[in-house]
Amino acid sequence: MEKITLGISACLLGQNIRYDGGHKLDRFLRDEFGQFVEYVPVCPEVEIGLGTPRESLRLVGDPEAPRLVTGRTHIDHTETMKKWAANRVRELEGEDLCGFVFKSGSPSSGMERVRVYSEQGMPSKRGTGIWARAFMDHFPLLPVEDDGRLHDARIRENFIERVFVYHRWRRTAAEKTRGALVDFHTRHKLLILSHSQKHYRQLGGLVARAKELDPDSLFNEYAALLTDAIKIKASVRANVNVLQHLLGYFKEQLSADEKQEFLEVVEEYREGLVPLIVPVTLVNHFVRKYDQPYLKQQVYLRPHPAELRLRNHV
Repeated sequence: MEKITLGISACLLGQNIRYDGGHKLDRFLRDEFGQFVEYVPVCPEVEIGLGTPRESLRLVGDPEAPRLVTGRTHIDHTETMKKWAANRVRELEGEDLCGFVFKSGSPSSGMERVRVYSEQGMPSKRGTGIWARAFMDHFPLLPVEDDGRLHDARIRENFIERVFVYHRWRRTAAEKTRGALVDFHTRHKLLILSHSQKHYRQLGGLVARAKELDPDSLFNEYAALLTDAIKIKASVRANVNVLQHLLGYFKEQLSADEKQEFLEVVEEYREGLVPLIVPVTLVNHFVRKYDQPYLKQQVYLRPHPAELRLRNHV
């Protein structure tokens, strides 16, 4: 497989560049997910010239526009960080990134719920790191997460699915033809449905009007709607709906026993007795057995590498 390029906070790869001279190695990101991605490591604090080890930083003031200062000597690094970030995001435009993993809680790299200290020294978890905010503002469509949230199985599965969807979308957007868009949408229809029926209808309507729109407007609107759709985590109820929809493609082929087996497995999934991978594996078996051409191309059935075992836990 062609490796996907992903940005990441450098300490998560085991680099000893944190303020205390240590690291925050995430073995899943480095060793398991790392088999499928090429990382571009970034450490804002080191890249603006601060040493390792160094005095710790904190956000202070207004959570919507905090200052980045050292905790003990109160040296203000806000403008230096903002200037560096503005240049760094432009450099990263050439890396073809398909996402970014930030270090949770970091005053420079935290994606959300970063401590911001008031003038009285009281913290509140309402901030976003200076670098993380600059990155997300510059790349609004890119999938982003932080390492802390990725410990949640549903969030992890959703984020990695978004990364692979975005990677495929980049190839489609590079062609910028209506045919390429129709092909992408056809292959992703059931995946989109598992996230949001509302967006499924909106995207379908947009594709149906493809000839009425100029390519730039068409692709920009589709990308925005697609991004909003797959940010919504697929619920058990939504997955059950898609699985029942899939059964309709085999109504002429499945025996009564096979239909009953499938319905029982879907019910076990609904009740939380088995993970999503169980009914999906059964569907893939039927797809191969009965050579179902439409479902062979559906990304929903294989949204990311099976080796990551993401659907074993959702």
